[in-house]
Amino acid sequence: MTIASPAPPATNPASWLNNQPYLLLSLSSLFWAGNIVLARHVGAHVPPLTVTTIRWFGVFLILLPFSWPHLKRDWPALRKSLPLMLFLSLVGFAFNNAISYWALQYTEALNALLIQSAGPLFVALWSLVLFGVRLTGGQLAGIAISLIGVLVIILRGDLAALASISFNRGDIMFASSLVAFGIYSAFIPRRPKVHQLSFLSFTTCCGALMLLPTAVWEAWSGNVIQFDTVTLATLGYILIFPSTLAYLFFNRGVALIGPNRAAPFFHLVPVFGSAMAILLLGEKLQPFHLIGYALVLAGVVIASRQGSAAK
Repeated sequence: MTIASPAPPATNPASWLNNQPYLLLSLSSLFWAGNIVLARHVGAHVPPLTVTTIRWFGVFLILLPFSWPHLKRDWPALRKSLPLMLFLSLVGFAFNNAISYWALQYTEALNALLIQSAGPLFVALWSLVLFGVRLTGGQLAGIAISLIGVLVIILRGDLAALASISFNRGDIMFASSLVAFGIYSAFIPRRPKVHQLSFLSFTTCCGALMLLPTAVWEAWSGNVIQFDTVTLATLGYILIFPSTLAYLFFNRGVALIGPNRAAPFFHLVPVFGSAMAILLLGEKLQPFHLIGYALVLAGVVIASRQGSAAK
């Protein structure tokens, strides 16, 4: 009689995903691309400070039932690192998101995507200035190659179009949000060693509380949110994808491979944004799209496969 071998234990999909940094970072970029496209589309319809406050309070409430046991266990570590946690709440959640939503009321999507492509440079800059972490040659080459790919896509293959782009106050505001997020990214590996649900719940709650006075001021100024179909649909997407899931995925990805290796994945944001325009808005796929996509993906692969930067 032959005894059957025991079946191998089933792989938990969540556990598997939690250890796939490249997939996690790619999904974060996809969700953030959708956020930029949507925010630009409804920018004049929703008050930016109020929406950002609702965004982070909403994420906190969504996560709280799952994060509460971890928060109770991790509270001593969170309290010990309270100044750092409040700082991360400010730069990564309150300022970064509020100013980017506000900026999209004044700038064009083309400018926002162009500025977004500088995200990896801000991460590398702050990692160097704050902690002495230098880019390796492979990481620098990967960022440069993917940046060229981004420019090819945004400028539709005509690099001379750079000369015709003008910048306004919205562009400066959007750039400042990337400066803040670069600081956040550089500090992520130095955050307290707590569960990621504890970290995200704490920072989203603090970020929302920091923004609450600005939302009150915005409503008092007459810019009151209207809970119509457009607003509710916008909030639904924002709460789930670019907020809860994207930040969980991004934080985990950076924790696994470090900020400099993760930074080139920012270049996937305009790639996904242009792909959304093709699929959802009926734009035609052009040769420059394919060239740009290939350059971005090549740069991301080159940069992310290198070893840790020297210190």
